[in-house]
Amino acid sequence: MRRKLSIYFISTLIIFSFTHCSLSYKAKRNPESVIKGYVAPGFEEVKEEYINNFIHRKENGSALTIYYKGEKVVDLWGGYRDALTNKEWEENTKVIVFSTTKGLAALCLATAHSNGWLDYDEKVSTYWPEFAQNGKEDITVKQLLAHEAGLCLVDEVFEIDDLADFDYIAEIMARQKPLWEPGEKHGYHLSTMGMYMNELMRRVDPKGRSIGVFFDEEFAEPLDLDFYIGLPDSISDNELAKVYYPSIFQFVFNMKKMPEKMRKDFRDKNSILSQSFKIPEKFSPNKRATQKVEMPSGNGIGDARSIAKVYSIFASGAEHFEFSKETFSLLKQPASIPPSGAFDIIMGLDTYFAYGFLKPGPDLLYGNNQSVFGTPGAGGSYGFADPEHEIGFAYVMSKMGLYLVNDPREVALRDAMYRCIEKIEKSKESE
Repeated sequence: MRRKLSIYFISTLIIFSFTHCSLSYKAKRNPESVIKGYVAPGFEEVKEEYINNFIHRKENGSALTIYYKGEKVVDLWGGYRDALTNKEWEENTKVIVFSTTKGLAALCLATAHSNGWLDYDEKVSTYWPEFAQNGKEDITVKQLLAHEAGLCLVDEVFEIDDLADFDYIAEIMARQKPLWEPGEKHGYHLSTMGMYMNELMRRVDPKGRSIGVFFDEEFAEPLDLDFYIGLPDSISDNELAKVYYPSIFQFVFNMKKMPEKMRKDFRDKNSILSQSFKIPEKFSPNKRATQKVEMPSGNGIGDARSIAKVYSIFASGAEHFEFSKETFSLLKQPASIPPSGAFDIIMGLDTYFAYGFLKPGPDLLYGNNQSVFGTPGAGGSYGFADPEHEIGFAYVMSKMGLYLVNDPREVALRDAMYRCIEKIEKSKESE
């Protein structure tokens, strides 16, 4: 068995290397044969960096969409949706975005707050009485969404199929005991956050809808989005990009790029970080069993266009949804820091969370101001809103990178975008 796995990893690595060389060569000789889409005048540098991802940064397949002041100014896609079979990434190709899903789930709860259904400062148990056990009685919604509740793990084992039974999952999550005193410190709730968010939504929504259904009815349908938290059977496999993880050789070779604590925890199968990746069991991003259930922590599937569009609307205050100015103001505020400081005991670096979103910090400067809010996804995907500049940004990809944050492919695109916008805004000031 071990020999077969080694042969598989080696053969996959060889195929990927050949695919990258082929794409890199084609992108150099004729970029239009690899890259499709559109960029508005003034954003040409973003396209150049997108092409450079294929030439220099080993991109295999991805999409990028940027909205600026309500207008779609970048809409690019290219490469392969299946690198092993060379099936091209198409305009309507969708891909799983892992924890980028969390930000879209947080927008659902922010809408609940705007509607007066949810108070961030209220105790979770006010809406979900069964939650008030095993030391969780006083945890507030704000603390939970800031990853301060100490609920990163689940003692009871369950599989991906079990997520279809919301009541069963809610019972398990309600019984969980915190790993630390809630509110004292924080640590990334990698897999569990979406389950708590989902049950909160079910409890506060007058219709009792889940996150996936709420997103579909309140955002996707009226905005014509092609994004799902719980993939319907109507979406064929031909519309989906296949996700590929780094080989074990690439992972080990690149571990030195991770924070020291993260490297140590990845090597320790009993660490909270390692255990977090096992929740739920049998999670497999390319299988329908994983794609069809609702997992707001990390199985949203869609295109960059949809993610950028919804963030663009919220970046300008979401008047389309009659979003309250009070809620919008909260989302733009810097994150509050727990008493123990900004160090994330799971990620091994300083992180800043607020209302379900990751906010900018020294280790993740994804905007040039504190108003931005969004979430990255494992492997490199990212979606966020920048209210100060009225930006909606989304990058999605099929080849998993080796960075939990600050993937070089995404950073290059984001930085190029801000350089372009800086030039545009300076030009307007001088007129």
